[in-house]
Formats: sequence, C-alpha cells, structure tokens
Amino acid sequence: MGRKVFVVGVGMTKFEKPGSRDWDYPDMVKEAGTKALEDAGIAYDLIEQAALGYCYGESTSGERALYTLGLTGIPVYNVNNNCSTGSTALFLAKQLVEGGIAECVLAAGFEKMEKGSLGAKYQDRVNPMDKHMMKMMELKEFAPAPPAPQMFGNAGREHMERYGTTPEQFAKIGWKNHKHSVNNPYSQFRDEYSLEDILASKMVYDPLTKLQCCPTSDGAGCAILASEDFVKAHNLQNKAVEILGMAMATDLKSTFTDNSLMKLVGYDMSKTAAAKVYEQSGLGPENVDVVELHDCFSCNEMITYEALGLCPEGQGGKFTDEGAFTYGGKTVVNPSGGLISKGHPLGATGLAQCAELNWQLRGESDKRQVDGAKVALQHNLGLGGAAVVTMYRRASL
Repeated sequence: MGRKVFVVGVGMTKFEKPGSRDWDYPDMVKEAGTKALEDAGIAYDLIEQAALGYCYGESTSGERALYTLGLTGIPVYNVNNNCSTGSTALFLAKQLVEGGIAECVLAAGFEKMEKGSLGAKYQDRVNPMDKHMMKMMELKEFAPAPPAPQMFGNAGREHMERYGTTPEQFAKIGWKNHKHSVNNPYSQFRDEYSLEDILASKMVYDPLTKLQCCPTSDGAGCAILASEDFVKAHNLQNKAVEILGMAMATDLKSTFTDNSLMKLVGYDMSKTAAAKVYEQSGLGPENVDVVELHDCFSCNEMITYEALGLCPEGQGGKFTDEGAFTYGGKTVVNPSGGLISKGHPLGATGLAQCAELNWQLRGESDKRQVDGAKVALQHNLGLGGAAVVTMYRRASL
C-alpha cells in the first residue's frame, strides 16, 4: 500500500433521457467538473493529471471535454471499460496519488447516449462479448430480447432455480430503488410505484419487467482526489473522505468454466474485488452503513448482495423480503435510486456513485440521508469485463 488517498470534491449533472436536453458532452463535464472544483474549493490549475471515462466517443473526447475547465497542458487519460468505466477512471486517479506520482488528480466520466437498448457498434471485428454470449447460448437458448437484460435475466433465473427466489422478490428491488430516487434531484426518474406497478410493467425478459431495468442516459460525474499533504496544505480536512480500499477484478476462468449464468455476469469478479477491499481496509460488509452498487437490472442487485457479502449466499430474496437493504434495515443500498431509477450514462455511473457516497458520509444528502453513515461501499460492474469495488470512510485529519 502506498500513500493515503482522499476524495476532496465531487460533482455531477442530473441524469437525463438521451436527447431531452440541449447539451453535449463538453457541457456535461464542464458542469460536473465545475461543481467538483467548487465543492473542494480549489482552482483547476491545482489539478496535475486527469482520467476521463466514456464508452461512446472519439479517441480524444476526454481532452475535448476537459478543455472546458482549463488549458493547463496536464496529462489526460481516456478510459473505456464498459459499464465500469467511471470507477476505472477513479481507480487510475487513485493509483496516481497513492503511488506519489501526483498530489491532486481529477477523475470524470460522461456519456452522450443513443436511445434504446445497447447494440454492437462495429461489425468488422470480434465483439468483446463473444465469449460471454457463446457461453450463455450453451446454457440457455437465445431469445428474441436485447442481449443485456437476457444475460442478467438468465442469471436471475439461475438464482430462482438454485434458491427458490421469486419474481416478486426481484420486483421489490425495483420498487425500492424507484422509491429512493424520489428524494434525489439528480435522478432521471423520480416517480414512486407500487409493487404491483413494477410487476405489471412491460416484460423485457422474464423475470425482468421494464421498471426493473436501467435506462440509457446522458450525464456526467466528477471526483477530485488528493494526498494527505495536499489536504492539509489546502485546509480540506472538513471535506476529505478517505478511500480505505479499492480493487478491480476482471473475468476469471470460472466465468466460462463453471456453467453458471451468475458467474457469467460477474459474480466471481465482484466477490474477488470485494475480498481484496475488505482485506485492504480491515473492515467487512458488517461495518458498511451505505452502499451504491451496480443494479443495471434488479437481478444483478440481488446477486451482488451475496457477492459483496451483504447477506449469505442464497439469502438475497429473504433479506429483500425483510427490507434489510433500505432505510431502517441492515444496510441502505442505492439511496440515490441506483442505475434503475437514477439512470446509467455508462461512463458517468462510477463517478455518480462516488459522489453519492461522499455526500452520504459528509451528511449532505438531505431527505435521502442515511442516519449516522460512517462507512460506505461502492460496486461498479462492466461485462466483458471488470468489477471495481471501493470502501470509503469520513476522514479524521
């Protein structure tokens, strides 16, 4: 382990339905970045390096986006790691500070998306998801449904077959996250639904109805990371949140050899990254007060409860029935509304999760504040694949 690393400023835009707002990706990064700099109370010229994450864009979109904040000649890294892109940019920034290469680094993520389900962009080369799709089709017959909900829906079906989980238990996760988003002004959707509404919405791929699936979104998020020396030199102690542990895992042999649809969508990646973070931080899931995790679909939220050790394997449905993962329960998961309701602009999601957890630990989350939140856990997943897990605690400097 190297030096301690602290988040000293965060900012994000409201997540929007693609095409619903007259803006472009440089506007998004300017808004999120300006908010993060103002939150930290520092000038842009103190930023020494930057990592910019996005999935859809040209090769130097990161530079073009960042130039809205200033032209200081710093190194800018363009990062693309599917849906875990934002936290990958954050991980890179953290390592630059941790390794003593820089004192203050900016990480931002953004996306300007097309409407509708995601599809392949290039037809003249190997699809990076080909191994995953072939394995899925070995285990389940391919259906006339979008690939992503099909993969995660099949993982949910495996959970049902193994543990007796019900469609209603998955739907309760959608109900919870939509309910949480009512109190989040940054959320794409802010409507509350009954459990019956969730179950009755359009079936995308059984057991996933539309209100259990994340939408495509436009938006950006930003975080500023700094060393302990920088925090003290600029009197940022009252803002500082320490990154106690952070790890990335990519696909393991078990992804393809264990004939598990849950492992195919990242169960083992998530479990591996979480185990490293618990070891790094000296804390476990029992110490966590608030979590932002990658609920691209309700099935994945439940699988991730178990991968992160928030509940025992196979007990996700039971804990959902008990309300363990909402206010008044064991651990509040996705107080922001999660991807399902807050939205999922791929490159921005990991930075938005970071922002939410920093606000929670600083007691700045208004109506969605988790009482007494001291330790927070973040999980961001991208198929094909990478899982990034991060543990935060309010600093005492």
